[in-house]
Amino acid sequence: QVQLVESGGGLVQPGGSLRLSCAASGTIFSINAMGWYRQAPGKERELVATITGGGSTNYANSVKGRFTISRDNAKNTVYLQMNSLKPEDTAVYYCNAEVRINLWLSPDDYWGQGTQVTVSS
Repeated sequence: QVQLVESGGGLVQPGGSLRLSCAASGTIFSINAMGWYRQAPGKERELVATITGGGSTNYANSVKGRFTISRDNAKNTVYLQMNSLKPEDTAVYYCNAEVRINLWLSPDDYWGQGTQVTVSS
């Protein structure tokens, strides 16, 4: 099995910064794309940012220029540096990874348990 464990959430004032981390562990042959999604109360889960194994990135328009996604392939870890945080960034942030557990099976999507980010004064 594969587990994704997130860390780094918390309470921050508007304009502040947080860094989220997500480490994948278990039976891993390779990891394709990794990403961050978020879900605010009463809203659907939405994409925040993704990064491919080769390092190509994609961001939601609402976070471009403020958030940076990166990954350490040797550690099977993806990061989300969040700067200039706004109250509307408040949500539960979920890590996602497309993991292949062996050479013969297609990759599957795995999700972390989520970490709360609250932006408030």
